[in-house]
Amino acid sequence: MTENSNNDKVYDILILGAGAAGMTCAIYAARYKMNVAIIGKEPGGLASTASDIQNWPGLIGSGIDIMQKFRAHVEKFEVPIIMDEIQEVVKEGELFKVMCGGGSYLGKSLLVALGTVRRKLDIPGEKEFEGRGVSHCATCDGFFYKDRTVAVVGGGDAAAMAAQMLSKIASKVYMIIRRDHLTTEPAREDDVENDPNIEIIRKSNLAKVNGEKMVTSIDLDTGKNIEVDGVFIEIGGIPLTNFAKSLGVDVSKRGRIVVNEKMQTNIAGVYSAGDISTGSAGFDQIVTAASEGAIAARSAFQYLKQNKKI
Repeated sequence: MTENSNNDKVYDILILGAGAAGMTCAIYAARYKMNVAIIGKEPGGLASTASDIQNWPGLIGSGIDIMQKFRAHVEKFEVPIIMDEIQEVVKEGELFKVMCGGGSYLGKSLLVALGTVRRKLDIPGEKEFEGRGVSHCATCDGFFYKDRTVAVVGGGDAAAMAAQMLSKIASKVYMIIRRDHLTTEPAREDDVENDPNIEIIRKSNLAKVNGEKMVTSIDLDTGKNIEVDGVFIEIGGIPLTNFAKSLGVDVSKRGRIVVNEKMQTNIAGVYSAGDISTGSAGFDQIVTAASEGAIAARSAFQYLKQNKKI
């Protein structure tokens, strides 16, 4: 890394986000001999909360196990992983300044790979019973529901994985889906459909969470009431694009950072990868996030080289 006139360290690339996209970008950037640092609040990102990953080539296991291997790989290249909360990102001359709770960092280029935060339903009882029967992370809280009855809301990959994991812990799992079919991989759909401990309730939406001190039941928009001890809301995520927007980066109607095939945004020197971007046709998988992170590293290297910044 170099230094600016104020003796602050300047990295060739700063990576915002410590998930699959960010960590893969760091590995490739290090191999391009770029000075790189990762800044993120949660190592492994949302992928760490997946209970059972069966489509990462060469390794089947929990999300946290796989992402720990990512981190160990990054650390082999002695890339700093700064666990801090990002507060603001600004352009300072030709550099990008990332301000965090523990300090600020300067980069000649920037990868925004912050992923998503869990989407909420904003229905009666959801906020009131958060932590008292309502959870947005089955991997985090599932063990509290051994031999109890739970509901999983959602019909995609995250919800299907949550239902499968909870099926091994809870006595009964209701899966509330708004369509008449799941929207996960066919192989996983078959497993969920054939699990005797999972009952899928189709064409229904969660309307209300009921309880006193803890959750006791849920109401569906069909008028049905189901007694449960816990509710796991697994309906995807919302891209964390605020910092990118402050730089003038283009965002799609769906709230994702717009990138081209090189993971470039409309701002020179700013790249994006993973669930936060429009890359890979919105196919939000660890394997596509890793691919996008690798492409972003090469693109940043070419940009810095062409502009004589390294």
